[in-house]
Amino acid sequence: MAGLSVRRIDEEVYQQLRRRAEQHGISMEEEVRRILRAAVSAPDRLGDFALSTFGRHGVELEIPPREVSEPTRFDP
Repeated sequence: MAGLSVRRIDEEVYQQLRRRAEQHGISMEEEVRRILRAAVSAPDRLGDFALSTFGRHGVELEIPPREVSEPTRFDP
């Protein structure tokens, strides 16, 4: 497997990463692996992406009312 070193990480980013790994009960190194894997992996199917984004029940969108207008006239 390949190795990677990252230098000059902001202290705040480092602390957030540490807390995130702690919440997941894993090492910071494993947390970074998971983040990188997710960042470069595309979902297998578009439907999987839609489910992860919107959930099984979708979202409610407010559709604005349509405005009726007169057709454009082009005669001189």
